[in-house]
Amino acid sequence: MLVVGQKAPDFKLLDQHASEFNSNSLKGSWTILYFYPKDDTPGCTIQACDFTSDFEAFAKMDAKIIGISPDDSTSHQKFIDKFKLKITLLSDPEKLMIKAYDAWGEKNNYGKISTGLIRTTYILCPSFKIEAIYKNVRAKNHSQRILKDLEKLQKA
Repeated sequence: MLVVGQKAPDFKLLDQHASEFNSNSLKGSWTILYFYPKDDTPGCTIQACDFTSDFEAFAKMDAKIIGISPDDSTSHQKFIDKFKLKITLLSDPEKLMIKAYDAWGEKNNYGKISTGLIRTTYILCPSFKIEAIYKNVRAKNHSQRILKDLEKLQKA
């Protein structure tokens, strides 16, 4: 189980262009790493569009926004095109990083217990250390909460 203060796991995944994305490229900047279940579904769309709406505010704070789901690169590109998303989306069909970042497990959806992706967000500092973890995230207004918390972390 990952904890605040721990170095985040490194990874290599394909982005929406089917190009290899290496987590080393994130070092030196703040990173908002969020795990979401599926492209172009109601909650995931709200979350991605909110991060896009706040994209410039995150950029001013030297923060990159990276979304990861099991969807493939083609699905990610269609999702980006449809909603004019400004964020980077990475594909993890084998769920290796999803599991490494504790975003896979048992969840309760309206009383029904199932196993699947648990909407999870991490704030990583420039040295790739975990500064904050958010589990079972509600999509609506999540980006604004992360923005406020990032501001506090950068002032600390």
